Amino acid sequence: MRLDGSSADRQIYRGVLAQRDGAARDEPRSLLGGENHRMGSLLVITGPPGAGKTTVASLVAKQTDPSVLIARDAFFAFLAQGAIPPWLRESQAQNEVVTRAAAAATGRFAATYTTVYDGVIRPWSLPTFATETGLEKFDYVILLPSVEECLNRVMTREGHEFSEESATRKMHNEFHRAQIEQRHVLRDPPGTPGAVAREILRRAAAGSLAHPASAPARCPRLPQSP
Repeated sequence: MRLDGSSADRQIYRGVLAQRDGAARDEPRSLLGGENHRMGSLLVITGPPGAGKTTVASLVAKQTDPSVLIARDAFFAFLAQGAIPPWLRESQAQNEVVTRAAAAATGRFAATYTTVYDGVIRPWSLPTFATETGLEKFDYVILLPSVEECLNRVMTREGHEFSEESATRKMHNEFHRAQIEQRHVLRDPPGTPGAVAREILRRAAAGSLAHPASAPARCPRLPQSP
């Protein structure tokens, strides 16, 4: 069975939202307020380069209508001059500004729409990200295939400017070593992107991906290698 946006899969996802939020979302609701005001949500799908974030996030976002899909990489495109490749050590200050801007926009969408965020958000960056969204809680999942699989995808995919082996290894190691509750980590994701999306939805329905925005950072920043 593939997760491909079929009516059956959409019904499954609506059931997920109903179980998590305690309210069915099958019928359209007004965006203008009142008793029919739409309540949004946020699911952050993260992981190292080559983890499959973008493909899976797109599939998940298609399971509800309306929905919002936010790609963190799009915010780096706003840097017109002087941009530093975000995987370099000297890009730290730049990356924090971009992440804060992306989080603020994400929070505004997620207050009203079912929102999926696709991008690298390391566990120790969650407090900053959460503060900027202004949300009380959101779902957070790390996709973590083997480093070999991530490298294979990074080196063979087309139409993507990132192809740095050393940076991929570094970020994979950071996610691998991060001291976050394992309920947020999907190691060696199953089979097809559709299967991964279904597993994420299953975990969301069980409440195992929920991350309170007020939770303290549990992951000290790892030293950055040159």
